[in-house]
This record gives sequence, structure tokens and C-alpha cells, in this order.
Amino acid sequence: MRIAYLDCFSGISGDMFLGALVDAGVSTKLLEKTVADLDIGAKLEITQVDRSGITATKVDVIVNGEKDIPREVFHAAKMHAAHAGIAPGSSPAKHQHSHARGHDHGDHAHDHGHDNTHDHRHGRSLKDIRHTIAHAHISGEAKQRATAIFEALGHAESKIHNVELESIHFHEVGSADAIVDIICAAVGSEALRIDQWICSPLNVGGGTVVCAHGTFPIPAPATVELLKSRNAPIYSSGIQKELVTPTGAAIVSVLANHFAPFPPMKVEATGYGAGYRNVEKHANVLRVTVGESSSAPSAKPSTSAAYVPSGSDLETIAVLEATLDDMTPELFGNFIDQALSAGALDAYVVPVQMKKSRPGMSLTVLTHTDDRERIAQLIFTETTTIGLRVRTEESYVLPRRIITVQTQWGDVRIKLATLGGAVANCAPEYEDCRRIAAQNKIPLKHVMQEAIRIYLQSSDQHHHG
Repeated sequence: MRIAYLDCFSGISGDMFLGALVDAGVSTKLLEKTVADLDIGAKLEITQVDRSGITATKVDVIVNGEKDIPREVFHAAKMHAAHAGIAPGSSPAKHQHSHARGHDHGDHAHDHGHDNTHDHRHGRSLKDIRHTIAHAHISGEAKQRATAIFEALGHAESKIHNVELESIHFHEVGSADAIVDIICAAVGSEALRIDQWICSPLNVGGGTVVCAHGTFPIPAPATVELLKSRNAPIYSSGIQKELVTPTGAAIVSVLANHFAPFPPMKVEATGYGAGYRNVEKHANVLRVTVGESSSAPSAKPSTSAAYVPSGSDLETIAVLEATLDDMTPELFGNFIDQALSAGALDAYVVPVQMKKSRPGMSLTVLTHTDDRERIAQLIFTETTTIGLRVRTEESYVLPRRIITVQTQWGDVRIKLATLGGAVANCAPEYEDCRRIAAQNKIPLKHVMQEAIRIYLQSSDQHHHG
């Protein structure tokens, strides 16, 4: 199985990801053609730079002759321009850096201010972005991945701002260079022909960052929401800069099959993507390592593990169990909700016959091994048990991704599981269907059936097209 490992010891942004892809062997001509075909006045500038002794690839998106800079530099220049009495109609960044604008690159979050003299700084709606992606000269798979990345951003923003998804206006990541970043990320990641993407814990940085909406803590709210949605492990090494941007977090949230330490593999290629700054005593790069999985067979004998499905991943999980005869159904329901919110993989109860012929319930919680102690503490806090059985087991996990289909009532996310590169299962997102059914006063099953029908129809058209 061909795998890729994202080593985010210095975070991740859109341009760092593109740089790492190019450095790992993705064709620059492929990405340049992708950008040219978009016909939005953009082009790529690809250079080799030094980051604390590591030679890395730096990818900049040039839009209408202007080059990106970190958003805190952009807003500092904007404030300087305001104090200096420079006319609002001119680009403030130009008075500090020739042909530059605030962007997501390096430290690293998209921001283009609200200067309406340049079209590429205008925000776009999700509908506009979907239209751009749909008409791009890229594969169906790349279109689905690019759309999923933008939709992940949209869901995060809609939750933060408490507005409907379709009402989101992408000021910071709807610009031309952000669209280039994300579409090229989809095209480039597809070109590597990876079966599974694995991601390290993410170094998010620290401090605050100034953007179009004001001063935000690092990691930014959208970044936190995106990483939370995948239960991604994060930390800060103490660097007071924004290391994980919303765009980088969205790419990881869609691309990564799971988060883990460096996996066993036979290395075929390594790529380093450079951030904007050369940080002292810290290599400001994203590393991607590509190779064939060399995971040894499990040391624990298991007849069921004799065959590992191609394209699936064998991982170790923790199983926590307890039997209880003194808990009410309300407490069980509350605990299961809390366990799933806390990152448990699954939680359920089944009736059992306990000692002294008492009827009871057996509680089972599945979790990542790293979360075992935290989930055990939650079980002791929220249930009446005074003991737990704990063991580890092996679990096959198929790569999953989310796409969105448009029904007559609204958008529904579809979860796809792949096996050997082909879709093995598809399921509509329950919460989307339930919301649509309630809003339109129609049966839930009709919404779910229609979403699947639309997905299968579009998939069949793509297959025969």
C-alpha cells in the first residue's frame, strides 16, 4: 500500500503543502497548467530556498502581478499606510513590499483585507467557488477533493459565526490565490497516487494574529474547529506565530486518513515545502514522506487477521468495558453522547445477565490507544461503575472522505469509504438529512434515498464520461 506521511512539526499551510508536493515529485507543469486553465489571472512562482539549513521548495501564487505575504505583515503595512495618510484605494502592502498582499503563506493564514481595488481580494460565496471548481479542467476526483476542502472551511466558519453554510462569504479563503492553493492541492495530492495519508500531531504555534475581522488567538477559531472535527492531536512548541492556517487545517481534515507517529514504510520520496520565514533555530518547513507500507504482521495471533484488505489500514484500538446494574437509561444516553464528543470511536450498551441473576447492561467504549486514560476517567466520572476491563484489539479502517451532493431541498454530505482505490460504501450524513427533513416536513428516508440516488447518478456519469 502506498502511503504518505505529513510531518507537521512546523505546522501546515496551503503553500507549504504545495511546496512539499512539488519537492516530492509532483510535476510543476501539471500544477502550472492547472492554474493557467483556471483563467483567473494567476500563476505560480516556484523557487528553492533555505530554511535553517534545509533546502525546501517555496511556492508562491502571483495574482495580477502581486505576490503574497503573511497577513500580519499585510495588516501592519495597512495600519502604517493609514497613519501615513496613504489613500485607501491603493494597496497598503505595496508601500512596504513591492507587489505584495496579505495571504495564507508561511505563518500562514489567508487574508486579503477589504481593499476593493483588486478583484482577487473580493470574497466569494460557496456557490461561486463550487462553480469555479466544477468548470476547472481537472479530474472528477480532484474536483470532489477541492470541493470537500472548501466545504470543510465553510462548515467551520458557519459554526463559528452561527450562520447557514450557503450564507458564508469567503473573504479570507475565497480569493484567487486561495482557490489556486486548494485546487492545486487536490490535483497534486491525486498525482502522487497515495492510498493513505497519515498526519503527525500538528504544531499550531501561539500568540495572536491580526486579520480582516480583528485580532484572533492562535490557533485561529476556524483552525481549531477544523482540527477538532477530526480529533487531530495538536500542540505548541512555543513559537509565537501562526503555524497551522485554516487552509492547511482544511487540507489535513479532508486528506488525512488518520493521525499517528511516523509509520513503518520503505521510503521512495521526501519533499520539503517552505514557509514564508526562515525562523532561527527552527526549520520552517512541512515534510511529506512517500513510500510503501512495510507494516509487519501483527505479533498477536489472529485467524481473522490472516488477510488484510488492500487499501485498508490495520490499526490498534483500545476497548474499555464495564457491566452495570444500577444506571438509568437517561444516564447511559448522556454518557454515550459525552464519550463520542470526547473523541471515542464508538460507544454502546447491550443487555446482560449479571451475578445473582440480576439484569444489567454491558457498556463498551472503543477509542484510540492514546485516549484510553482520558476516556477511562470520563467513564468513572459519568457512570456508576467502580471497575473497567481494558484490552487492545486490531481494527481494519477503510480510507474515508466527504463529498457534497445538491438535492432539491439543500446540500447533503455523503461519506465515502474506499477499498483498493474504489468506493466500497457510501452513506448520507444523518444530521444533514434530519435537518432537511424537519425543515421541509418530509420523511427522513426520502431525503436519504434522494441523496444516494444523486450521488450514484453523478458517479455513474463520471465513470462513463
